[in-house]
Amino acid sequence: MRCKIKLGKYEISENSPCFVVAELGHNHQGDIVTAKRLIDEASANGAHAVKLQKRNNKKLYTSDMYNRLYDNENSFGATYGEHREALEFGKKEYQELKRYAEQKGLVFFATAFDFDSADFLEDIDVPVYKIASGDITNHPLIEYIAKKEKPVFISTGASTIEEVKEAYHILKKHINEICIMQCTAAYPADSKDIHLNVINTYLKEFPDAIIGYSGHDNGIVIPVVAYIFGARVVEKHFTLNRAMKGTDHRFSLEPQGLRKMTRDLNRIREALGECEKKCHPFELSAKEKMGKSIVLGRALKKGETITEGAIHYKSPGLGIPPSKVHKVIGLQTLCDLPEETILTFDVLTKNKTEKTLQNRTLSKFKGVE
Repeated sequence: MRCKIKLGKYEISENSPCFVVAELGHNHQGDIVTAKRLIDEASANGAHAVKLQKRNNKKLYTSDMYNRLYDNENSFGATYGEHREALEFGKKEYQELKRYAEQKGLVFFATAFDFDSADFLEDIDVPVYKIASGDITNHPLIEYIAKKEKPVFISTGASTIEEVKEAYHILKKHINEICIMQCTAAYPADSKDIHLNVINTYLKEFPDAIIGYSGHDNGIVIPVVAYIFGARVVEKHFTLNRAMKGTDHRFSLEPQGLRKMTRDLNRIREALGECEKKCHPFELSAKEKMGKSIVLGRALKKGETITEGAIHYKSPGLGIPPSKVHKVIGLQTLCDLPEETILTFDVLTKNKTEKTLQNRTLSKFKGVE
């Protein structure tokens, strides 16, 4: 049985609405005012959660990578280490942003890229952890986070199904609330590289996990299709303006895009509806207006027999439907009926003398009903 993940006022299950995570990442540019504006817009445009990324940069990168020159239009420092440090918030900022997001009704959490960051997030009491695609084979970190016994969302970009299974089994030793997210590690990802059919694979391979979609695609249609396929968590990068400085803005949703995506996710949940096909009460008026009835093509006297030549099929659908024509041919009228009478069975009765004709008609229309 698939698990349920409870996060504040939200419950994520196989039958739940889509849980939408606005991935702020480092689109805040290291500025807490910008981060709060992002939270404001995420709340106003339908997101249920906001997520940041937490790194202890000096422990996460080799000294060579940390000190490497990083000179490009998206750089916030002369070296890669300086760039990354400029985009990091400390404990005071995280606590302030967490309170701010929760006041807006949002779940606040972050991706932990290393052991220290996992402890940092535990210290501010995030309700859920995210593990990035790059750590799908980082079994020590996966187990370290799992032992904190909180729900985990794990992205699976650039991985094989065997690697995903291994990560899942490590998590499963410690927790039940797991969300496995189909992801493509391309920034942005072309539509041909999304592979939403993997969601079906995950639903079969992990029958007790929630399945999600972490998207680096441009636009809003793919997350909606992901929900149709069975994803119950959607994570999309979010920005105030796609033209802002930074590497993630170009494949992020702006506020209007987030609003449209959450609107469409809500609509598609309603539109999926029931599995049983039936005529609903609200369809009856349309069925009567557009449907067809068996009507007389000419006036008939009392006692005349209904023949094929005496009937037409016309709207409205208030009488005997054409599908019952084989039950009508061979019956007699109980009274005089004018042309274009909409036939009902209460004005007809069987004519014993027309038994042969009725049998021929039944043979002709066999299988119609």
